[in-house]
Amino acid sequence: MKKKISKYFLIVTTFVMANLPAFAAVDNQGVCDLIDKLKPVIQTLRTLAFIGAAFVLMDIAWTWIKKPEDVGRDKIKDIGVGLIAGFFLLFGVGFVLQFVGSKAGAEYFGCVVKALG
Repeated sequence: MKKKISKYFLIVTTFVMANLPAFAAVDNQGVCDLIDKLKPVIQTLRTLAFIGAAFVLMDIAWTWIKKPEDVGRDKIKDIGVGLIAGFFLLFGVGFVLQFVGSKAGAEYFGCVVKALG
């Protein structure tokens, strides 16, 4: 199951990375308008991704603080790897959403960015 998920994730990541410059190269005001209109949604999702990453990290720490004698190699392999992968996935989504909603992301997509506005 893990291999299947990682394979799908790799395919989606490759597709997005291959097509993202195509969206940026085209003078497409629709993308700029979409980012501008969805800015509150992007900011909310970014915040939730960072909070979710913090809760995953907190769950890892609390599990190991609560019962340190239960923490062994098998426990770390079974639970820890998945939780750490979830943490990095949520943290990565937060960073991507932070970039898309920022002025640097808008410039990347070819949008006109005002300096003081």
